[in-house]
Amino acid sequence: MSVRIGTRGSALALTQSQQTADMLAAVGGFETELVRIRTEGDVKTGSLASLGGTGVFVAALREALLADRCDVAIHSLKDLPTTGEPGLSIAAIPVRADSRDVLCARDGLTLAGLPAGSKVGTGSPRRAAQLRAARPDLEVLDIRGNVDTRLGRVPGLPGSPPDAPGDLDAVVLAAAGLARLGRTGVVTEYFEPDVMLPAPGQGALAVECRLEDAPERAPRAGGASSPDAPAGVLAQALAAIDDADTRLAVTAERALLARLEAGCAAPVGAFARRKGSMLHLDATVCAVDGTKSLRLTKATDGLTEVGATLLGIELAEELLEQGAADFADLGA
Repeated sequence: MSVRIGTRGSALALTQSQQTADMLAAVGGFETELVRIRTEGDVKTGSLASLGGTGVFVAALREALLADRCDVAIHSLKDLPTTGEPGLSIAAIPVRADSRDVLCARDGLTLAGLPAGSKVGTGSPRRAAQLRAARPDLEVLDIRGNVDTRLGRVPGLPGSPPDAPGDLDAVVLAAAGLARLGRTGVVTEYFEPDVMLPAPGQGALAVECRLEDAPERAPRAGGASSPDAPAGVLAQALAAIDDADTRLAVTAERALLARLEAGCAAPVGAFARRKGSMLHLDATVCAVDGTKSLRLTKATDGLTEVGATLLGIELAEELLEQGAADFADLGA
């Protein structure tokens, strides 16, 4: 048996897909092969928001799954739209990596140490808004490209090629991606959630498959779900690599995002984590220019996917009641 793993072709996508394929192979005892799928987001240029959001990285992979050109697809969960795709299932969410954002700056500088007027690059309106709120004296620029392309915009970072443009003072990236690529040596500061809340789902991966290959999920005490008579070897392997606490956390974050009807173009940050018998969720909505923001927190003892979903919806309702839609472009 060989399982075909659909993936984007970037270095990061290939790395995280291979790591996930190795986990599946280890527990399932089958061979795997990576199938590279070129997505709209890989072809077109322009800001992520102008291209229609993170879904541009997902559609082609889902089409490949439905057309039986691959058996599973690996997504960065923060790229996955909150609306599901008929015929497909998010069958596994492995243990989450570091969810934080990081600064990669010249000369080892931190955010506080960057001189006024420094140029900082990011392709994320969420990161840009929180950067402007923390340091309104910085020039925050929209950038695109893979990890190496973005790092090459900052002079002197370890591993940068000699012909890199080096036209920025810093860039902000996700800690998880750099860790998966073995590039954490370029990090000059890790942003804790009280400084910059990550994107919903950041640091987590989603393993999507066709419904007939997915493990059936039944509620169990203590939180997530358990496989109920998986249909086959692939389903059993998918169930084995699914992490209950990670699934709970990202379920709450994505429910909040869905209720706000916000995608990557809206500066919304959210981070949930389980602490003992409680699931805590922090969320922020910011004006794009960083001049206004609203941040709230909420917790629940309902450690089920339904409970996590309700937590996200209820916190989104509170954000809306307190005027989040007045200064942020939300569809809610």
